[in-house]
Amino acid sequence: MPDGAGGGGRDETVAVLGNGGWGTALALIARRNGAAVRIWGIEADYVAETARTRRNPRYLPGVEIPADVLLTADPADAARDATLLVSAVPTQFLRATFARLAPSMPAGVPIVSVSKGLENGTLERPTQILSEMLPGRSVATLSGPTHAEEVARGLPSTAVVAASDTALAARVQRVFSCDCLRLYASDDVVGVELAAAVKNVIAIAAGVCDGLGLGDNAKAALITRGNAEMTRLGRAFGAKPETFAGLAGIGDLITTCTSRHGRNRAVGERLGRGETIQDILASMVQVAEGVRTADSVVALARKLGVEMPISEQVRRMLFDGQQPRTALAELMGRPLRSEH
Repeated sequence: MPDGAGGGGRDETVAVLGNGGWGTALALIARRNGAAVRIWGIEADYVAETARTRRNPRYLPGVEIPADVLLTADPADAARDATLLVSAVPTQFLRATFARLAPSMPAGVPIVSVSKGLENGTLERPTQILSEMLPGRSVATLSGPTHAEEVARGLPSTAVVAASDTALAARVQRVFSCDCLRLYASDDVVGVELAAAVKNVIAIAAGVCDGLGLGDNAKAALITRGNAEMTRLGRAFGAKPETFAGLAGIGDLITTCTSRHGRNRAVGERLGRGETIQDILASMVQVAEGVRTADSVVALARKLGVEMPISEQVRRMLFDGQQPRTALAELMGRPLRSEH
């Protein structure tokens, strides 16, 4: 990775809670920008091996972790003297994980969520969960078209950090912006998080397109109409429509629906080729957030009366045994209507 150009982390001590690929990639960026960095992981044996080899082969293979980045399974070690917390825990494990971590977290220190999804049952967004588990602090969310594999190798990327506290958004920009990662600021936390959740569901549908061999026309239509679904859901919550036309919306949607790195797209491709969702998930090491999020997104849309036909079909394929070609036929056979 090239040296950071931002240099805005020199006065920061950053605790990254979650040692997956994206958390590790952001830790590397912060370190290059001069921050002291600690990474916490839940599996003590794996964390110890990572600390010994300075590699994270399960989640971010081929990338070296600098010797001065602390790798620990002790949350108190990770959070000691931290000035900024980063939550990189998958959404469905967020509440249980922070119930365990909360006593070790320093009071009042801001936290940046990089999780994507909606919690099953509560239908809450990651920042809502964090605000409940770690009250009394500013919270931001960071999202965009940023595969960890590319960011960690210094390929140019962009993302959005959203916070109601504009000073926190600007601070996160300084800590994580460099010559290979450019962060834009936003105050639309709801829009950024909803886009991050829904795009993973649409990506599963995009993978089904690939698995069925439906071609470029179908993929382009799916991405476009998927973005329309994201925008409709966001509008129902008062989110800004321009958020869904930006990096956190259409930008991340394009990347997730087309990239070979995308886990959600890969799940859909295997569904389209005839594999069962049970076999697919059993073979995966990392979490495909869109699988469990599909149920929450559809539940939220139904609750608000928002039409989301692509997301509905994804949920049916994942949980009701709907066959991919049946889902395609139902989408193509919907009543004709105006585009807008």
